[in-house]
Amino acid sequence: MDNNRVLAALCYFSILFAPFLLPIIVFFIAHDKEVKIHAKRALLSHLIPVGLGIIGFLLLIAVSFQSMNMNYYDPYADSSGFFWTAGLPFIFMIAYIVVSLIITVWNIYQGVKVLR
Repeated sequence: MDNNRVLAALCYFSILFAPFLLPIIVFFIAHDKEVKIHAKRALLSHLIPVGLGIIGFLLLIAVSFQSMNMNYYDPYADSSGFFWTAGLPFIFMIAYIVVSLIITVWNIYQGVKVLR
């Protein structure tokens, strides 16, 4: 088995044990152009959940500020704010889990595909 293919596959499999570290190291150390391409693709796919996590954190902060301004004791107050305070973060959390699972499966598939 070719060492370059194993190294490229390890970049994808590193989502299970070293998501950012291994692809960055391989990208800067490897001399083969094909390995660098796979390392860059693996790194970008590992960064997608991080970007979604940052968006989710900002969403949580915005929802928290919005919920502080709501009057829960007024029976005539607009109840549409409940979706923003409770429903939207929950929906985002489910979407984050689904996207993370899809990216993990995609990385494993790409790693196996490179080894073939």
